[in-house]
Amino acid sequence: MVAPPPVGPPRFETISFLSDYGHADEFVGVVHSVIRSIAPAVRVLDITHAIEPYNVRAGGLALARAAQYLVPGVVVAVVDPGVGTARRPIAIEVGGGQSYLVGPDNGLLAPAVALVGGATDAVVLDRPEFQLESPGSTTFDGRDVFAPVAAHLCNGVPLRRLGTPVDPVQLLPGLLPVSEQMPDGAVRAEVLWVDRFGNAQLNVDPDQIAGWPDAVRAEGTGWSRVASRVTSFAQVPTGSVGLLVDSYGLLSLVTDRSSAATDLGLGEGEQVLLTPVEGGGAARGATVNVTLGRKAQPPSPPGAADGPTTTNPES
Repeated sequence: MVAPPPVGPPRFETISFLSDYGHADEFVGVVHSVIRSIAPAVRVLDITHAIEPYNVRAGGLALARAAQYLVPGVVVAVVDPGVGTARRPIAIEVGGGQSYLVGPDNGLLAPAVALVGGATDAVVLDRPEFQLESPGSTTFDGRDVFAPVAAHLCNGVPLRRLGTPVDPVQLLPGLLPVSEQMPDGAVRAEVLWVDRFGNAQLNVDPDQIAGWPDAVRAEGTGWSRVASRVTSFAQVPTGSVGLLVDSYGLLSLVTDRSSAATDLGLGEGEQVLLTPVEGGGAARGATVNVTLGRKAQPPSPPGAADGPTTTNPES
């Protein structure tokens, strides 16, 4: 049985929720209801439930993009192809208790944790008194483990009452692609994300092409286009491709009122070579571990990318 909610105001008033559950089934609604039954004063904000099923990397990147804009509180993130296996359910403290992230130990939480300064504590969720009794199954931890734990955190239950402490460096890191500077100056990048408008976000910081001309050649498998560096979609001529600094501060291949991803045949994870049309360019698709280790100093405010990784999770 789940412990009853305490009398009095909650410690946190918001749970931010991300998953690959979609909205065709009852999963999202059930998680909302479990949270409300334990912490009725808490509001659940849905980040997205449209992550591609089982795509842990896409879920981690989406959570990292959102992290600096989420209100302090508890985050529940569930993209969990290993549910029911030996993978561990975890809760991670950031900012010395300013917020908590709850979900599977499969690398999903790592990019967001790193972005907000690193973990200050973590536990493996192994205390059944703070979870729901499962009806003979272990395949819905969003309902049975993560939702009740998040609600109890909002109600003020200390993190270490919810599970066994674990050193954050022992948690599974996230693998994030980083662009690579090529010897000839070109940048070999990777498509991190294609949004619903067809804009293809690259893992390239604008500083990597500082000083380049306004025309940049973009090349992928079976295609090559000259992209104009622009500051708005409307600046891209009809039938052309633009290279835009997007709302997250990374370079994206875009078109005006159409899908650049469709036009170029691009999908997440594909490589793109960028070269300045008038000579020289930089990068190649490598990966970097994003770990959850403790920091010697207090974490930076949300939005500061000074965690255990050496790069912004989206750079």
